[in-house]
Amino acid sequence: MFTEYPIVHTNIWDAFWAVPVVLVIVLAAKWLFGVKSSWLSSIATVSALLLSVFVSHRGNLAAGIFMGFFYSGAAIGIIYSIKQSYLAIVQVSF
Repeated sequence: MFTEYPIVHTNIWDAFWAVPVVLVIVLAAKWLFGVKSSWLSSIATVSALLLSVFVSHRGNLAAGIFMGFFYSGAAIGIIYSIKQSYLAIVQVSF
């Protein structure tokens, strides 16, 4: 019964629109609503799962959940990577 992996049909366009949408949602939550940084990962995961399950991979729950975690991981990775790069540049500059 659970011996096969789900078939996930995805393409490069998912990364070009889904990850930036999740990124904008997370940054809007932080800047507009003042959400603490400790909640950003949770907001990214919930928004990416909703976007993936209901928009990107409608009709395939397993693929939606699978890709939703990738979308949220990519968005949070971008945020924290830019933050750490900025902190490293500021530290070296002064």
